[in-house]
Amino acid sequence: MAGLELLSDEGYRVDGRRAGELRKVRARMGVFAQADGSAYIEQGNTKALAVVYGPHEVRGRGMACEPHRVTPVRWQMRGSRSKALHDRALVNCQYSMATFSTGERKRRPHGDRKSSEMTLHLKQTFEAAILTQLYPRSQIDIYVQILQADGGNYCACVNAATLATIDAGIPMRDYVCASSAGFIEDTPLADLNYVEEAAGGPQVALALLPKSDQIALLEMNSRLHEDHLEQVIEAASKACKDIYAVLDQVVRDHVHEVTTLLGE
Repeated sequence: MAGLELLSDEGYRVDGRRAGELRKVRARMGVFAQADGSAYIEQGNTKALAVVYGPHEVRGRGMACEPHRVTPVRWQMRGSRSKALHDRALVNCQYSMATFSTGERKRRPHGDRKSSEMTLHLKQTFEAAILTQLYPRSQIDIYVQILQADGGNYCACVNAATLATIDAGIPMRDYVCASSAGFIEDTPLADLNYVEEAAGGPQVALALLPKSDQIALLEMNSRLHEDHLEQVIEAASKACKDIYAVLDQVVRDHVHEVTTLLGE
């Protein structure tokens, strides 16, 4: 896809946004009563659901979101008591995509390469953010599912899982906010949609702890000249902080709603 199609002479992208502008973000917490924590998020047309269980004893069975179902169902996990860590909690993550999440209707098994890669990235991200040392010999399960895919799947999952973890009351060092960024026609673009991702240019996915500016995860999937790297990371970092402002307001609104209901 030609660069001119992705960024007009006036500086507008294919969906009408400016270079550093986010897609519209909507989110809700506490969407599943049976989970310890849950959240739903929309970033543009990308929609993700996250559920959190724990901390609980390390055991051989757990809960997950199957690719073809929206509600959590019980399934057999690989974990066992022998995997318990004596000094911190074990963070178990699972990423999946609903069959109807894209225009291509196909069953996506848990073990496919892309899902395994995203699962690992989520695990690394939340191990860096959750205060796991407070829960030795226990386990925290984080399950995320993409309900509709339109770019930034990993980022939407991180943001949904952050809200779900907060909903579960699990202490974290900070919010974990994630955003992608690309580089087209010497211009860094924040929060890429599917069309921009499919163009195949340099792309960065950043998971940031916004208050301390610590990076939980940084991934680049294409070559980019080092002269431009700082601009792209800066665009992604600013987008993460913009997302933080939205997520923080969602948490505050949820707390206010819950305390109002308890007070009635």
